[in-house]
Amino acid sequence: MQETPMCEKNRIKFFPIMMYAIVMGMSGITIMYQKAALWLGFPSVIGMILMVVTTTIFIAVSILYCIKFLKYRPVVKKEFSHPIRINFFAAVSISMLMLAIIYKEHYPIISALFWYPGTVLHFYLTMYTISFWINHNQELDHSNPAWFIPIVGNVIVPVAGVGFASQGILMYFFTSGIFFWIILFAILLNRIIFHHQLVSKFMPTMFILIAPPAVGLLAYFKMFGVIDTFAMMLFNLALFFTLLIAFMYKNFLKIKFFISWWAFVFPLAAMAISSMLMYHQSKDITLYVLSCTMICVATIVIIIVIYQTLWHMQKGEICIQD
Repeated sequence: MQETPMCEKNRIKFFPIMMYAIVMGMSGITIMYQKAALWLGFPSVIGMILMVVTTTIFIAVSILYCIKFLKYRPVVKKEFSHPIRINFFAAVSISMLMLAIIYKEHYPIISALFWYPGTVLHFYLTMYTISFWINHNQELDHSNPAWFIPIVGNVIVPVAGVGFASQGILMYFFTSGIFFWIILFAILLNRIIFHHQLVSKFMPTMFILIAPPAVGLLAYFKMFGVIDTFAMMLFNLALFFTLLIAFMYKNFLKIKFFISWWAFVFPLAAMAISSMLMYHQSKDITLYVLSCTMICVATIVIIIVIYQTLWHMQKGEICIQD
């Protein structure tokens, strides 16, 4: 039977929640080009086109997953109770929060329509995930950087939340995200160094290590409008993890394609945005070079990932039983 680019009806059952990682990646690239237009003089039309494309992908993925929920509810329930897949459900709320950021400057009403339900949903998923961890014995081998998505993802809430909620509410989400970033990073570092290595399917999630300090910087600046010592620490930590990942590039060259490849994109875009913010505030030429470098790297990576995604969709290797 001939495959279509998207999942056939008989493949909806295996449509993974990880597909929302595509929305996160596209959202990151969209915001990157929006800020590049604002701070570096890039053409604004790029961000506008990407905004439409990203929103369309979000709607398409949401429709397909809703169909899966309606037709295969036990499968979704099982996925929601899976020790690894449960972390990717927060990609739904993060996608909504990212879209809120995309629309915030020019279409604040649309931004609010994404931000409020996205924030409520992310609050629920954070509480549910931590409760799940407490109520079920977790194997150390189940831990991977995707654990950051439901918990540390709280730092994204303040980025678009200024003007939508009080400083106290935004600080609640920021504090929760930063606190659990430190805790979970310690757990993951222990696992990676002293126990079994990550399976190849989840190696791309190593890039997620870049995201918490990079997004944390953006959230901190949105709330307080200053680049102080704490902000500099967040930026330098993001830069450290970026350089570490670059130093380990050989680890990623021979990885077979999985949807988890989309984990490459969002953290790189977040680092590019953070670099542009630092340049905008300091006018340091080194930061300008870093910003342009990160934009180029993130663009090349997403082109490769999009190509590989479409190629494997055509071959019928997406939405299959794992």
